[in-house]
Amino acid sequence: MGSSDTMRKPRVCMIVQQRDVKGGIASVTNGYYGSSLEDKYDIRYVESYCDGSQFKKLIKALKGLSEFRRVLKDFKPELVHMHTSFGPSFYRLQPFLFMAKRRGVPVVDHCHGADFDTFYLNASKEKKRLVKKVFSRFDKVIVLSTEWRERFSGIVPKERLVVIGNYCKPKTRDQVESWLDQRFMKKQVVFLGELGQRKGGFDFADIIKNTADALPEVRFVLCGDGAKEDVDRIKTDIEKKCSGVDVSFPGWVRGEAKDIVLVESAVFMLPSYQEGQPMSILDAMAYGLPIVSTEVGGIPQQVDDGLNGYLAKPGDAKTIAQGIVTLLAYKEEYGRASIESLKKATEKYGFEAHAKKLSEVYDSVLNK
Repeated sequence: MGSSDTMRKPRVCMIVQQRDVKGGIASVTNGYYGSSLEDKYDIRYVESYCDGSQFKKLIKALKGLSEFRRVLKDFKPELVHMHTSFGPSFYRLQPFLFMAKRRGVPVVDHCHGADFDTFYLNASKEKKRLVKKVFSRFDKVIVLSTEWRERFSGIVPKERLVVIGNYCKPKTRDQVESWLDQRFMKKQVVFLGELGQRKGGFDFADIIKNTADALPEVRFVLCGDGAKEDVDRIKTDIEKKCSGVDVSFPGWVRGEAKDIVLVESAVFMLPSYQEGQPMSILDAMAYGLPIVSTEVGGIPQQVDDGLNGYLAKPGDAKTIAQGIVTLLAYKEEYGRASIESLKKATEKYGFEAHAKKLSEVYDSVLNK
């Protein structure tokens, strides 16, 4: 075998969202561009989804299929890596899967979905059959936590399921320690995500009121957006119940704006009802923020209750508020929880560990 053969990188086509899409999937895939993963594999990215109107999304999906057809013909990938969720994403993935399999190309699905009950458990018999049929065609299915592996084991044989958690890019301990005093004094609580029921948005008013009753100087920055009726409901509830509390809604934050809000905030709050493994928590941990969240999805693997934050049952506004108050009441305890959050982000959720696991999945499929 010549040197050109030994140096050749395996060809991988990755089906991704447009890079400016709001939410966790784009946050994950954006980190692959220019990363160490590209040192080992020749990766071609095909975008299949964008934010916007239904018409705009349809056009994006059709363009993605057209581009994928060209990639299959000209680039000739040896593996296809798809990033999917539940709902419309499940139907959008199927033409890509069909086209790849028709050419004999193995496909890995990277499932970021959260609402498994609606997607499968409570679905009709016809949809359950379709879900099983589609997932039977994947060579490997990546899920985000051990809990999700158990859930998926009724659809996909366990030997084809792989747990790979999401990742973050942690700050240094010196950086985080330099922010502690100002953060503790400011007592700012931040939320990042979709403003709606699933992420606990309808509980915001009660959480804020209970927190402010015990800690009047607290302030909340609720970053994100959602359906207009959901956002209006959340804002109206807060106006009614939380008079006098400093609450702001800056919308979606990215880049420098996101960096500023994470540096200035003291605690990250995510009162979700359903999750896979939220990137927003990992982003917050990377900045050394203690977390107050709920016992759903992969969150208990991210947050050690009483160590780098506190967990509650979904909808338990009093316990969530108490977790925030506890963190912001004692400076020494706050500093300890902050450093524990950064430590866990660094040791368990660094990008290179994630890339290594992903590389192992690629190689296992490519070498079959």
